[in-house]
Amino acid sequence: MARMAVQLLGFFLGLLGFAGTVVATLLPHWRSTAYVGANIITATAYMKGLWMECVWHSTGIYQCELYRSLLALPHDLQAARVLMVLSCITSVLASLVSVMGMKCTRFARGSPVKSPLALSGAICFLCAGLLCLVTVSWTTNDVIVDFYDPFLHSGMKYEIGLAVYLGYASACLSLTGGLVLCWSSSGERPSAPLRVDRNEATSPPPAFNHIYPPAPLYRPPEALKDNRAPPLSSLSGSGYRLNNYV
Repeated sequence: MARMAVQLLGFFLGLLGFAGTVVATLLPHWRSTAYVGANIITATAYMKGLWMECVWHSTGIYQCELYRSLLALPHDLQAARVLMVLSCITSVLASLVSVMGMKCTRFARGSPVKSPLALSGAICFLCAGLLCLVTVSWTTNDVIVDFYDPFLHSGMKYEIGLAVYLGYASACLSLTGGLVLCWSSSGERPSAPLRVDRNEATSPPPAFNHIYPPAPLYRPPEALKDNRAPPLSSLSGSGYRLNNYV
């Protein structure tokens, strides 16, 4: 029961990491405008994401525009797209495999395949968390390098957005869920199937003598004993001999 609870905990942590990864992938808040130097105009704010670029006005209006060309995007943005999409797909695969491998489900119950399935789902959660972590770390490094570049105009500098922090939290949740599932599944030994030796002699059925006593031996009735013909020895003994009549 304790191992089942640990598996459920790891699975729900992985699901939270998966949900956070999807939200971070779709949000445009990966890079936000940095108000430094002479760029202190707060009437508008620019945000860049993996799929769109948005402008926020002080009146509360959002204007977003999707990137029209995929090939015209920078290489780091293309790589971030691919890695985040792979992280989401891996999380979906991890969820499906983990559900089949957990002890609380009926799939392949009592089979030795149960524990390897749960372990495979845990490894998929770990891979998904690593992909997300690599992406947000790469984006953080690019933002920091551009921010401290003295040759870059202050109006083109950005800060780390909310989606990046959400990506860090999602990666940590996925990694934690994968580690918990690995720990709960690695120490479990698969139960060997029951083997019946056909060469083993089967034991005879139990005797029922103590329940049904044996039948008594057959004895002919006394009245039928005199109907049998007497033997020759008895005839000779009674005074009649065959030699007297031959």
